[in-house]
Parts: sequence; C-alpha cells; structure tokens
Amino acid sequence: MNAPRGRLHPAVADVRRMVRRGLDDLGPDQTVLVACSGGPDSTALALGAAFESRHAGWRVVAVVVDHGLQPGSDRVATQVAQLLRGRGLAPVDVVAVAVDQRGEGLEAAARRARYAALDEAAHRRHADVVLLGHTLDDQAETVLLGLARGSGARSLAGMAERSARYRRPLLSLTRDTTRAACAAEGAPVWEDPHNHDDRFARVRVRHDVLPVLESALGPGCAQALARTARLLRDDADALDALAAEAERECRRVDGDGLDVSALVVLPPALRRRVLRSAALAAGSPATALFAVHVDALDELVTRWHGQQGIDLPGGVCARRCGGTLRLAPSAVRG
Repeated sequence: MNAPRGRLHPAVADVRRMVRRGLDDLGPDQTVLVACSGGPDSTALALGAAFESRHAGWRVVAVVVDHGLQPGSDRVATQVAQLLRGRGLAPVDVVAVAVDQRGEGLEAAARRARYAALDEAAHRRHADVVLLGHTLDDQAETVLLGLARGSGARSLAGMAERSARYRRPLLSLTRDTTRAACAAEGAPVWEDPHNHDDRFARVRVRHDVLPVLESALGPGCAQALARTARLLRDDADALDALAAEAERECRRVDGDGLDVSALVVLPPALRRRVLRSAALAAGSPATALFAVHVDALDELVTRWHGQQGIDLPGGVCARRCGGTLRLAPSAVRG
C-alpha cells in the first residue's frame, strides 16, 4: 500500500533513519560504497544512502558484483547499475567475479569472491565505509545456522552492525520493510534464483524452518533470534578481549608455542578461544575451523596421555611436546 500523496511511506522513513543512524559518525566529503545486488534489501539501502547523502554531504558510490552463476547475470547487473545511476549514485561499477569453489560450498565460494571484489572496489574508490544490505531476517537465519552447527557463542552472535570498514545499517529492519520501501519508491528489484534453491541450507531455514517456528511458537521468532544475537555478541566481545590478554600470557617467552601450564588453569571459555586464535594464526581458515577441532586441541591440553597431535584444516598441525603446545603448517613441522 502506498502512502498518501505528500506523506513519506513508513518503510522508506525507516530505511533512511537506519542509514542516518548507521553513518552518524561520518563527516561531509567522506565516501560511502554501497554493495548492491539488485535485491530489495540492498536496493533499499542504496536509495536510502543516496537520499541521506544530500543532507550529510557524503559521496555515495556503488558496486554491483556479477557472480556469473545464472544465464543473463551480466544483463541483470547492468540494469541494476543503470537504476542506481538514475537515482543519483555515481560512479556505479559492475564487477564480474569468478567463483572458484576449491573444495568449499558454492555459498562460501561466492561470498569469498564477493568480498574480495568489494575490498578491491573500496580501495579503488577510496571508500571510508562499505554498506551491506543484511536485514533482521538474515540475522535470524544466521543464528539458526550457527545453532545447528554447534559453533559456539561467536557463531550465534551473528553478524556485526560494524566490522572494520563494513557496516550493516538495516540489521534491525525486516525484509518486508525493505520490499515495501522499494515498492513505495517505484524501484524494481531482482529476485536471485538461488534464494529459492533448497540445495542451500540458508534457503531451507528461510522457507521451511523459520515459518514452522513462527507457527508453533507464535510471531516474533525472527526478532527474538536477532535480539539473542545482539546480546551474545556483547558477551562474545568481552570474552574475546579477555582471551586476547590470556593468549599473550600463555605465549612462551621465545614465541615458540603456548605454555600448557598456563592454558590448563584458564576457564574453558577463555582457553578454547585462545586455542582457536592460535589455530587461525597458524593458518587454519576460519570458515573450516569448527568446534570439533577446537575440542580436539583442548584435549591435547587437558587430557594428554602422550597421544599424537592432530591435523587441522588448512594444513595446520598441532603437537604437544611436554609442556608446550605448538601449532604450525604441516610442512614446517615436517
């Protein structure tokens, strides 16, 4: 339903307000890069940023990433870019990427290629921030996926509103709101076929799991899951800060490994964070390092009976030598 003539549609007002709040620390002449796929979320975000820039003085540019995963994706990307240019964003780049799975799932591979393209575009356009169109519904789906994987509090904390240069101003708005905003502004949107492909876990959560939860438990499940993510993120941030300090104290003076006697007395929540951080630093990729791997590392510290070490994702080898736990690429350990 359109708002009466002369009155701003509530959904448009909500999007603009969240953009304004999400960029309230930026000054005039700073550059904002919007990542836009042509879907309702990122399109609403781009239009909101363009509008707010007229008052704030930001320079708003955009990038449309063409993953090349469907026939005609280049044509869609060109149409999205034309829409954005017509709404005041300039320049708008179309960037084609090659999605190379290399043993990982299609979603993860596409995400890796997309973020690489966004990082390059931000560097090329001297962007101070990059805006992503994730919504409250995306956050709820992320929490459920993390819960199913048993990946711990950090995974359940979902996506951060701000992470380095990346920002997600619409995390408190629903997907219905962004759709309504685009409709009110007369902006056509593109529906990615992958959003309806139940080969992907996120799609099954979106179309099967969340509706069942809403039916069985009542409306508001998505909002509750997003609220849980926010609360857990605060907890996880605090624990991560404590773990970073603990890791420094556990490092051997010569820098070669972690002191087991210092690790074993840590609370489990801190010790596991220290071990995960050490594995990441040694080269194990975050996307492949799961709780089961961290638990195996923890057993080398707390239940060691002379057993052999373990192999971690990314070709990282963990070995305990007496009172020292060492993690390094397998080639280094021989």
